[in-house]
Amino acid sequence: MSYKPLIELISLRGRRALITGAAMGIGKAIARRFAEAGADLELVDINHEKLLEAEKELSEYNVEINIHKVNLENKAEVDALWDKVGEIDILVNNAGIYVFRDTLEIDEEFLEKIMKINLYSVLWMCQHMIRRRLEKGGGVIINVASIEAIMPFARNLVHYDISKIGVIGLTRALAREYSGKGFRINALVPGGIETEGVKKLRRKAIMGLRIDMIKTAYDFKARLPLGRFGDPDEVARVALFLASDLSTYITGALIPVDGGFLSS
Repeated sequence: MSYKPLIELISLRGRRALITGAAMGIGKAIARRFAEAGADLELVDINHEKLLEAEKELSEYNVEINIHKVNLENKAEVDALWDKVGEIDILVNNAGIYVFRDTLEIDEEFLEKIMKINLYSVLWMCQHMIRRRLEKGGGVIINVASIEAIMPFARNLVHYDISKIGVIGLTRALAREYSGKGFRINALVPGGIETEGVKKLRRKAIMGLRIDMIKTAYDFKARLPLGRFGDPDEVARVALFLASDLSTYITGALIPVDGGFLSS
């Protein structure tokens, strides 16, 4: 393999990335780093208002940005999305919902919703990506899982945990099947990231005097070797590494971005 300067290895110029859950949090941070690296963007979320805000913020990078309001719970909408987008080189399956519910109160409708958004949509998106790129030299897929799937810590997240362990299994199985055909398929495993959703949960716990939730947050932070929560951009930087030519010999990997939580 010939030597390439670092600036060429990290560049995404000339590539198009599709990112789900791109309106806020980790997805938006990934979109920003990809745009900075020169990638054109297809941004997907169910929150159209926030997508418009993200599009405006990212316009400074002078890349092409298209936004798509999609309910990933609905496979027909997923299929329709792929009829609209152009050639995709990088797929980031980041979207997911994080809802607390007692295990004994989980019903079929609730579980089906969680699985459709957190797991099934990831499979459908990967199917479309692989079908499109199979005869064109492959591409990059990054699936976002969670440390909760590997080491469950918070209570009332059994449904979330099984959906995200499914994402890990899917990622590794697809890597095994398609890496020899030009695909690099890896999973990011974030934990303890200070997203808008996490901040909202913290406010809800404090305002509602939810001592159990407050204690869980305290115990979680106390376990972090780095001693602090992470920023969405710290996940985005790793996503950029996985999307770029800096990681050409990495596939089927689980990359924790968790402040050391899994090792403590």
